[in-house]
Amino acid sequence: MNHPIVFIHGSGDSARIWRLQVAYFGTERAFAIDLPGHGQRADNLPDEVSVMDYARTAHNIIFDELQLVHPIIAGHSLGGAIALAMGLEYGSELGGLILIGTGARLRVHPDLLKGAKETPQQTNLQLQRLALAATTDPTILTGTAEEQAKTEPSMLYRDLAACNIFDIMPRLNEIHLPTLIICGTEDRLTPVKYSEYLHNHIAGSTLITIPQAGHYVFREQPEAVNKAIEEWLRED
Repeated sequence: MNHPIVFIHGSGDSARIWRLQVAYFGTERAFAIDLPGHGQRADNLPDEVSVMDYARTAHNIIFDELQLVHPIIAGHSLGGAIALAMGLEYGSELGGLILIGTGARLRVHPDLLKGAKETPQQTNLQLQRLALAATTDPTILTGTAEEQAKTEPSMLYRDLAACNIFDIMPRLNEIHLPTLIICGTEDRLTPVKYSEYLHNHIAGSTLITIPQAGHYVFREQPEAVNKAIEEWLRED
């Protein structure tokens, strides 16, 4: 497949989180977008949104601003939920899906939701620590923090709240797109069983699990993730 690839970040992140993927696939083919209120993009959404609200906004960015044709939507965590929602709502306009560290349902622990609302910076740091495998170089935390610098802390609660009400488990069989699913074997936030469920319910999908990686698998093991994507694109 030679479709353009659009990368959509997860909760509290920004487009910069994908810099290693954009560099690998090249800026002529790979595009990373900021969701409203994240990174460089101004906020035009209310305080409470759904994943579908984000999906509609992403659709506008991808098709109206970037004017891409049959893009592959690659999303991490919340971004993966957005990719799934786009697959349901706009499937005929897409070239495929790449789902990284995500699930068909993304319930968030009440303590994390409370923390995201009351102490977002501390909760964000807690989430980042949970997002890395025990074997991962802890300096990656510094890099991800820098990439989040332009995103308002209040976005974390809005993002997690959107994840918490997301549930398309009964609708996965409606997705008929080439789909690659990637998960770190040590992911504590969206465990491998989430990816296995996606694989078992999206016909024709491919599942790749990557060892020594957690929720930020594409930052912890970027070469393995990039090569997995490249090989999948070549095969499909």
